[in-house]
Amino acid sequence: MTLAILASRALAGADAPAVRVETHLGVGLPAFTVVGLPDTEVRESRERVRAAIVNSGFEFPNGRITVNLSPADLPKASARFDLPIALSVLLASGQIAIDEGKGEVAPSALQSMVFAGELSLTGALVPVRAALVLAMAVSREQPGATMILPTASAAEAAWVPDLDVLAANTLADVAAHLMGNARLPKGEPRAWDQMEAPPCLSDVRGQPMARRALEVAAAGGHSMLMVGPPGAGKSMLAQRLPGLLPPLTRVQALESAAISSLTGQPATALHRQPPFRAPHHGASAVALIGGGAVPRPGEISLAHHGVLFLDELPEFTRKSLESLREPLETGRVAIARARHAVEYPARFQLISAMNPCPCGWRGHPKRPCACTPDQVARYVSRLSGPLLDRLDLLIELPATGTDCLELPPGEPSEAVRERVARCRALQQERQGGVIARLEGAAIDAHCELETDAQQLLVKAIQRLHGSARVTHRVLRVARTVADLDAQPRIQARHVAEALQYRCRLG
Repeated sequence: MTLAILASRALAGADAPAVRVETHLGVGLPAFTVVGLPDTEVRESRERVRAAIVNSGFEFPNGRITVNLSPADLPKASARFDLPIALSVLLASGQIAIDEGKGEVAPSALQSMVFAGELSLTGALVPVRAALVLAMAVSREQPGATMILPTASAAEAAWVPDLDVLAANTLADVAAHLMGNARLPKGEPRAWDQMEAPPCLSDVRGQPMARRALEVAAAGGHSMLMVGPPGAGKSMLAQRLPGLLPPLTRVQALESAAISSLTGQPATALHRQPPFRAPHHGASAVALIGGGAVPRPGEISLAHHGVLFLDELPEFTRKSLESLREPLETGRVAIARARHAVEYPARFQLISAMNPCPCGWRGHPKRPCACTPDQVARYVSRLSGPLLDRLDLLIELPATGTDCLELPPGEPSEAVRERVARCRALQQERQGGVIARLEGAAIDAHCELETDAQQLLVKAIQRLHGSARVTHRVLRVARTVADLDAQPRIQARHVAEALQYRCRLG
């Protein structure tokens, strides 16, 4: 055999397209060429593969070696192709002999095997980045396939159901497995149902309207903006939202861990707790949305199936805030580059907070505000109308004093979480998802108003000079309130409560 073909996977955003590693061993002056749009890491694999083959007890072929990574128009990055390149060189040179019906693997079985792994110079296998993304793509596109990965990466990939994952420590181990001289063990998955104890809502004293708004936001998946002076409890409320949300399903936990692994952080556990991300207001648009020279997911994707909390919202750059508009509507973010484009999921729940003015004390009963009307107007104008239109709940938190510490603890998260779970179960049965994702005809179908509720909504929207988008936002919130009240139709009191969550800024 002078030609060997093995399967591997590349990375393109949150997807892992298939790659064929084709190696040809021909006559001529010794040369080792890798083609197929490889980046620097892939081109450097020639030296790693050469040393790993020799130090694993094999002989490096003395001929003209050409490795083609197909498809040629797909950029190839990372050292994950080291293992399939080294194996294909050994196969093409006849140093790994596979006979039909003999050994652990037959030649026909190689077509259903996927290899990925970085090689050290000693021949040891080094874990690869985003093994979970690779495994999910293989499971989705190649049912019945077998993946061979470094041991640490195999433990991560083994979380994917219905996928055979084998763990290897060295290149020699994989070669012995293919020749039938040894057998690779299966990857051992770590626990997936880990739950951390989130902060309890009972820690928040007072602020009954804000607590109720947080429950509505959790029940319907609504975005929210809290406006209030320092110390009003905005951050405390936001941090307690994940504790009100239902635990992630296994599929959602896999998706969340897969996105996290794209940043280079190994997925050590699958958490059922929805993710909570709170980037600093100095974060750039790339850090928030994703991108870079080598595209990576941003904070909105790391908050997929969870909560993105933006404190001091007007302090974020205008570019960063405006880039949130499309993902809030679509649940995805597309990053285009000159040579390729990638897409990441970003189905997050946005919770934001801001002060009423630059100094923070506007409207405070005891502390005077030092801001002029022009300063307040400029501060509020940092948030554009189209962005505010995409926020379902806009609430104002009153100032709190030390007397709030004398109040009894509020209702705990567990009791609120039970109501939220019942409400979400009702929404799932009725329309297959949370209220916040209703669009177009689905709003008309599931947001049926009683006559007095319809009249109240029309008058209120006219007075607010609201757009059609704002009307739909109010309708969605009213539908969630009605669901919490276990009412099939939206009543006037539900609309009235929803309208209370549209405070004016400035």
